[in-house]
Amino acid sequence: MTQAKSGDNVTIHYTGKLEDGTVFDSSEGREPLPFTIGESQVIPGFEEAVMGMNLGDSKTVTIPSEKAYGPRNEEMVMNVPIDQVPPDITPEIGMQLELMNDSNQPMVVRISEITEEHVALDANPPLAGKDLTFDIDLVTVNG
Repeated sequence: MTQAKSGDNVTIHYTGKLEDGTVFDSSEGREPLPFTIGESQVIPGFEEAVMGMNLGDSKTVTIPSEKAYGPRNEEMVMNVPIDQVPPDITPEIGMQLELMNDSNQPMVVRISEITEEHVALDANPPLAGKDLTFDIDLVTVNG
């Protein structure tokens, strides 16, 4: 039987859930997700979960945050005075904005808090600090 190993091109169907069962992403209704094992195209724990699966296998795996999007880092939350928000933007919790970082590279942030004085901009990945559970179906393996 064909077993997935490092360097293989695979496609998988998946459903990702948070600890409370909330689905945050799924390939349902779409084409299966293609990636090459060992090329860091998906989170490390996801690659590890697929490695060793046989063609047609299904499994459920919980990936700790350290092997997913890493721990939440409070240093990646910036408080910006509300009067610095451009007048054409009406800030809302969860709104995503693109800023330029110190290296002049684009950086996506989410508004996580709004007060009368400031807006909190969170540069953490949305799933940082969360353990993730995936239902995985291995659809194809091409070595």
